[in-house]
Amino acid sequence: MKIGLYPGTFDPVTLGHRDIIIRASSLVDKLVIGVLNNSAKNPWFSVEERMELLRKVTKDIPGVVVDSFDGLTVDFGSKIGASVIVRGLRAVTDFEYELQIAQINHKLNPNIDTVFFTTSVEYSYVSSSIAKEVAKYGGDISGLVPAEIMDDLKEKCRQIASKGNN
Repeated sequence: MKIGLYPGTFDPVTLGHRDIIIRASSLVDKLVIGVLNNSAKNPWFSVEERMELLRKVTKDIPGVVVDSFDGLTVDFGSKIGASVIVRGLRAVTDFEYELQIAQINHKLNPNIDTVFFTTSVEYSYVSSSIAKEVAKYGGDISGLVPAEIMDDLKEKCRQIASKGNN
């Protein structure tokens, strides 16, 4: 069984993420979406909430499972038996960073390769940060996040506003 790992923070999952998930899942028997518990970031959604959002938007995609991890991506990939790590590229600036990560991952475990997907043109400007910013100010997020999680994102904005946090 060919297993792929698509790691990320997914705070929240966007239409761009979903596009990569759909495309990558067609190349492997099983695609594990690894939700990173990244202490360096200040996510709006907890790991559990992000996993639930991902399950909502991938329930109709065969072979996709959602899990969480912390530590090195390549170590998690080894644990789940992944042969490839999937990464998305929106722009040239993404490539420089992602290339370095792919190279160190390959150095740490030469049995796991990284596969890059260029973003579909209609999602080239979409990021979780942009989706949160637009949602925070009441803008139209329909072209940014899957319909299944729009209410979740709006509710999180209300919760954050009521606490007075960003």
